[in-house]
Amino acid sequence: MTSEGSIGADRTGGAAHDPNRASRSSPGRDRALRRLLADSTPVAAGGRAILLQIADPVVAAGVRRHSDFASRPQQRLAHTLTFVFAVISGTPSDAATAAAFVDRAHVPVEGADDVDRQLWVAATLFDSARQAHAAFGSAVFAARDEEVLQAYAPIGTALRVPPSRWPGSVAAFDRYRDEALDRLTVTDDARGVVRDLLHPRFAPWWVRAAMPLVRIVTVGMLPDRLRAEYGFPWGPRERRRYERTVRVLRVVRGLVPGWLLRLPGPVLVRAMRRAAAGRPNEYLSG
Repeated sequence: MTSEGSIGADRTGGAAHDPNRASRSSPGRDRALRRLLADSTPVAAGGRAILLQIADPVVAAGVRRHSDFASRPQQRLAHTLTFVFAVISGTPSDAATAAAFVDRAHVPVEGADDVDRQLWVAATLFDSARQAHAAFGSAVFAARDEEVLQAYAPIGTALRVPPSRWPGSVAAFDRYRDEALDRLTVTDDARGVVRDLLHPRFAPWWVRAAMPLVRIVTVGMLPDRLRAEYGFPWGPRERRRYERTVRVLRVVRGLVPGWLLRLPGPVLVRAMRRAAAGRPNEYLSG
């Protein structure tokens, strides 16, 4: 899912296994950038990222056959968030641990090491973080998007994407994303995952209670064509509801102290460290 000229020139296959690969190419960051990377605002676009990922038929088939969104949606989300926080704002050891967990989880999944698919997965995380900050956050992300883009590059290498495949600029990223979006097709596998994700039957009550809000935000942030292919209704009423929700969430986020917005990352990473030291198999299945 790459395009000549928009991504680095390296077109060789996946990177060789390196337990420290996720922490490479991490430049020295100033305090303000570290705080921005630790901000949990992108969590609001987590559903969007997943729906973009599974709009790739190969990704959708792998998730449908080997994941458990239906019974453990909150654990799956927590593991994804842990991976992102560990790689972009954790220590080199945290990044390596998160990459090792991902490697183990991908062992039974056919095609999980496909470089083009993993590049797309990493790209959706950056793009969705950018969309979340634009909708609910501040202008800081947009002002520093070139730096944030490069801070997200280790997510790709943690997924075995050669560093040269990560876009060198936001303009190159946007060209890659637009061309990748044009090649996506929503399949029945993807629609099945979405039913499990957005209408979880076995999740705790507090997860189910939050799902109407999650559905509004997730559907509203999708590109128009993919929204239609997933079969989500989108008319004037749905658009107004989404816009009202964005306004409310922007106000609420503005009232939340910065330290609280940055709290989820350290909490999740500490849980990962405990799991790595004690019961990694339970962590992967939990």
